[in-house]
Amino acid sequence: MPHLRKFGLVPFVLLAASLVASAQYDPQSSQQQQQQTQSNQNQTAPDSGGPSGDVGPMAMPKKADQPPPPPPAPAQPKVVNPAGMDIPSLHIEVPEVTVDVGVILEKTHQFVPNLKPENFRVYEDGVEQKVIGFKRVEAPITALMLCEFSSTSWPFINDMRNSAWAFAQQLRPQDYVALMTFDLRTQIITDFTQDKRQLLEAINMLQVPGFTDRDLFDAISEAEDRLSRIDGQKYIILIASGVDTFSHITLDQVMKKIRETPNVTIFTISTGGAVRAMTEGMGGLGRQMRDMDYLQGDNEMRTFAKMTGGASYFPRFTGELPDIFSDINNQIRSKYELIYRPTNAKQDGTWRKIRVELVDDEGHPLEIQDEKHHRMKYDVIARDGYRAKPAVE
Repeated sequence: MPHLRKFGLVPFVLLAASLVASAQYDPQSSQQQQQQTQSNQNQTAPDSGGPSGDVGPMAMPKKADQPPPPPPAPAQPKVVNPAGMDIPSLHIEVPEVTVDVGVILEKTHQFVPNLKPENFRVYEDGVEQKVIGFKRVEAPITALMLCEFSSTSWPFINDMRNSAWAFAQQLRPQDYVALMTFDLRTQIITDFTQDKRQLLEAINMLQVPGFTDRDLFDAISEAEDRLSRIDGQKYIILIASGVDTFSHITLDQVMKKIRETPNVTIFTISTGGAVRAMTEGMGGLGRQMRDMDYLQGDNEMRTFAKMTGGASYFPRFTGELPDIFSDINNQIRSKYELIYRPTNAKQDGTWRKIRVELVDDEGHPLEIQDEKHHRMKYDVIARDGYRAKPAVE
């Protein structure tokens, strides 16, 4: 017995332990568990992140990104003046007045050159002004030929055509000239052009007028309106008899318009001089009234020219026209330009009268002499005044 107990108990114990181990160990279950463990190890967490549970990782949504904080407010700009620049200050603009002055010899109608700023005295409303700018001007011109073209009589039309032709012949390539005619109404024949040939062809087209009326005042007013839109100095070459028959505006109104339109100079050339000279003084009340109308027209033409610093001409023969327009060209192209700041700086819209005189170095009236030391008379041609700007403009 002791020997059995010694050797039999051990195998029994080993057998029992083996049965228990086999009961607890299941190869299939062990293999599934091993595969699951390996799968869990190979599986990574989702992109959204989060902890893993018993059945695998759980996808947890990420929190939305927080918007970036707003940028700080920009600092206030600091203006720094450039080096050498002073601090700006408030100032009032003082108006300047430009006066074109022509000095023409009475006998030869030549321009007097080589005058100095000290030779000019400018007065505004009788008060002497200080000239701050001076130069001699010789530049291209901008002119409007305003021609009377009415069915009155052929000598007047013929004089007008010859005068217009003579003026066009003396134009230069840089000049701008337009042609406008008038009878009962105005008509633009040629707009501003530098083509002399086009202008001459337009003059040749003036053959048969439409009406006998001559609305001179209306035509001048419309010409002033057209030229007021153009910068710089402009000229009206008025070729007409001077008689007005049916205008809507009066003489006073057209004179006011001429005064208030700046930088427009009028030169007038009368028509019908020869036929008037042959028929002047003939009997009959009708002819006497006609002569009175022409004399009144002559006076009005002189007034229009004098008010604007121009000149008037009353030719009787065609042969006078080249010299007349040569004289006009000299006056238009050769002038002295004076600039001054008026002592009366008020912008009240009032009319200011201008007077220009020539003096020598000692302040006495300037005398001009020829080669034989003979005194030569001259004319100082300048606009007689201007209208100051109104207070609200």
